[in-house]
Amino acid sequence: MKLRSETLGMWLGVLGVAFFAVTLPMTRLATGTSAAPQLSPWFVTLGRAALAGLLSVVFLLATRSPRPQPHQWKPIGMAVLGNVIGYPLLLGYALRVVTASHAAVITALLPLVTAAVAALVLHQRARLGFWLCAGAGSVLVMAFSVLRASQHSGGFGFEWADLLLVGAVVAASFGYIYGAQVTPALGAERVICWVCVLALPVTLPATLMLWPAAPVAASAWVGFVYVGVFSMWIGFFAWYRGLALGGALRVSQTQLLQPFLSILAAIPLLGETLDVVTLAFAAAVVSTVVLSRKLSQPRALAPLSGVPGTR
Repeated sequence: MKLRSETLGMWLGVLGVAFFAVTLPMTRLATGTSAAPQLSPWFVTLGRAALAGLLSVVFLLATRSPRPQPHQWKPIGMAVLGNVIGYPLLLGYALRVVTASHAAVITALLPLVTAAVAALVLHQRARLGFWLCAGAGSVLVMAFSVLRASQHSGGFGFEWADLLLVGAVVAASFGYIYGAQVTPALGAERVICWVCVLALPVTLPATLMLWPAAPVAASAWVGFVYVGVFSMWIGFFAWYRGLALGGALRVSQTQLLQPFLSILAAIPLLGETLDVVTLAFAAAVVSTVVLSRKLSQPRALAPLSGVPGTR
């Protein structure tokens, strides 16, 4: 029975990561490109949170979930800033400029950055090997950015969109850490629901105000619905339940599949090609994450095992 639960948990974890991985190409479908814009990044950011918020209200009422305690609203609010506003907004603007495959390399740093944020915010101590891996991963991402910028412009420099992607990773990391602080008390599924509900008084009116006046491609609406229903909501249900059934430490390793699944999903959804250089850099960045986990003290980074993947 235990083995069966662990196996089910692993598959639910993979399902959650798959939902999160498709966020990148679906966000690009929703926002379009700088040459052919669709929905505005602000509308996608606030609208997806509003959609998830309405679904969360139904879930919380149906399960008769108790309200968070007063001291729990601050970390929930920080999760709103990081995961509801910061990450999707910066990602949306960046994906108007760079491909989903390009973004997958940068966002592959998320587990590593999340661990670093935990060390700073929660005053957890990490071994020197962890910080060396973090530095190596950062160097790889910078090298990839410079290479891509030189290929596009013929000069030496960075894509400005890469700065947005780095900001998105940092925002998501802070949101995950503060959300993880209240997860033991509220329950994993309820944390994302309360995060979305707390933002609802802002996101719902703003979504109605920003509703596009001009016609938008049907594919953009498909991308919008996906990031609202699956990336912002259902994906977390599968992910959190998988962590609970299969063991957080074991199931969290499925996060390493995310950049590769994002690259693969971008091929049929966006018509992007399978780029060997992008795959190589993604594999190198993921390798630094794997090595950092092996070199880190289990006690220091244990609270991060319940941290969700990139939405």
